[in-house]
Amino acid sequence: MPAKVDFKKTLKYLYQPSSKEVGEIKVPEMQFIMIDGIGSPGEAQEYMDALAILYPIAFKIKFLSKAKGRDYVVPPLEGLWWADDMKDFIEGNREKWKWIMMIMQPDWITQVMTNEAIAITKEKKPELSNLLPKLRLEKYKEGKAAQIMHIGPYSEEGPTVQKVHDFIMIKEGKFDGYNNKHHEIYLSDPRKANPATMKTVIRQPFN
Repeated sequence: MPAKVDFKKTLKYLYQPSSKEVGEIKVPEMQFIMIDGIGSPGEAQEYMDALAILYPIAFKIKFLSKAKGRDYVVPPLEGLWWADDMKDFIEGNREKWKWIMMIMQPDWITQVMTNEAIAITKEKKPELSNLLPKLRLEKYKEGKAAQIMHIGPYSEEGPTVQKVHDFIMIKEGKFDGYNNKHHEIYLSDPRKANPATMKTVIRQPFN
């Protein structure tokens, strides 16, 4: 069997940016299992439900892939964030935040495999069956983006996010990044990690 693929290593430029300076990258089209909703991360029930369904499906797809001879490390959780009125996003009115939580899927993962994972999960975890129709496999392309690694708790991301915005402002002469969704990649498990050392990729498309 081929070696297990770890996308955090093979796609290091996407998942391991510098924590000292903002860099510009071009993000290719990738596919994700996704579920969307609205409300404060970590507090809204809809958000907690999204995580409760994403992880089981992601791991079931991985095991189905492994059985077919292609093993990989399940990629980290990612989130796209925005609000209808971006003032609510900037000012931290978290109950009005909209989001898509997602986990990247290798390009060889098909809708058929995803459907099989959903069917197995529905049988083994019937308590999640009402959430499964919300989940989808979908391609997403960001293109040109600026990103940096934030080290520390989520509550202290503000200055790091501002660095990204300032980078875009200097490069483009303007910042209209809110036409694109704010993107975060969660490399640390908040249930286990020391908040002071948690790693989160902060990314802002500006194409």
